[in-house]
Amino acid sequence: MPTRPKIGIYWCASCGGCEETVVDLAEDILGVVEKVDIVFWPVAMDFKKKDVEALPDLSLLATLLNGAVRSSEQEEMVRMLRRKSKYMIAFGSCAHTGGIPGLANQFSREHILRYVYEETPTTINNEKTRPQLRFAEADREVDLPEFRHVVRSLDQVVDVDYYIPGCPPTPNITRSALTALLDGRLPPKGTVLAPDIALCDECPRKATKPADLAFAEFNRPHQKLLDPSLCFLAQGIICMGPSTRSGCDAQCTKGNMPCTGCFGGTTRVKDQGAKMLSSLCANLVPKEEEAIDQVLDGLPDPIGTLYRYGLAKSLLRRRMDLPMETLPPAG
Repeated sequence: MPTRPKIGIYWCASCGGCEETVVDLAEDILGVVEKVDIVFWPVAMDFKKKDVEALPDLSLLATLLNGAVRSSEQEEMVRMLRRKSKYMIAFGSCAHTGGIPGLANQFSREHILRYVYEETPTTINNEKTRPQLRFAEADREVDLPEFRHVVRSLDQVVDVDYYIPGCPPTPNITRSALTALLDGRLPPKGTVLAPDIALCDECPRKATKPADLAFAEFNRPHQKLLDPSLCFLAQGIICMGPSTRSGCDAQCTKGNMPCTGCFGGTTRVKDQGAKMLSSLCANLVPKEEEAIDQVLDGLPDPIGTLYRYGLAKSLLRRRMDLPMETLPPAG
């Protein structure tokens, strides 16, 4: 009987939604399981680190790795799974572009640790105790992962072969990617396994997008009654569709919510947030500074709005006034 290809699935800094996507394949997951041996999937089955360490290098056909890389343990696992895998696949927004965890790059490590362990409203920690990397008592010793200075996307740590975008990736995108992998029909290395066109192309509202946008104000989705058939930009609502890759079947806009950009940019977009910001600012109605500021006040969180999923992979990447950790080279 021929040996089935082996795959691994691993979760770093993320919410777990990508793991849910695998389950959301429903009965289609049975077809996948019939064709592969899942040899590492800690969130679903009882696998240990030593199981992966014992595998020969390149013995896995692929690892689907979701989540950004923040801790020393995550980096260790990522590098080990890279050695063990023929293909390393960044699965979901956090692995692809840093995702929502990447928004932490607006703050220093010290700021985050101080707030979490000393300053949150529900925290009582008069001694200002924080987790230590090592703790020994009697004959026991505990090691904890190090919380690194910066959040990184997967390809900022190791070489990545393919990307499956989305927060989380849709079952259709996941199914198509797995089918291409198992059938040996993969595109060139480095490809994002989703259509290379803007989301607007598949949005049911695209016919109502104005040829010439004019923003006199910006509104957040909860501030007005949204027209379910009109382009969000025409309603003064920030929609990331023009700078975001398609492939999600426009699920958010069909649900009367604007695109937030989780599929990342197309190959023609160098910086997703900057492209959107440029478009918005170029189409402001006011031309005087004071009036411009009043319109921009409708964007209370520009980083969270324009770089919700891609700050770690953007040209900005992190605040420049924060101390930078010395990082090992990718690969």
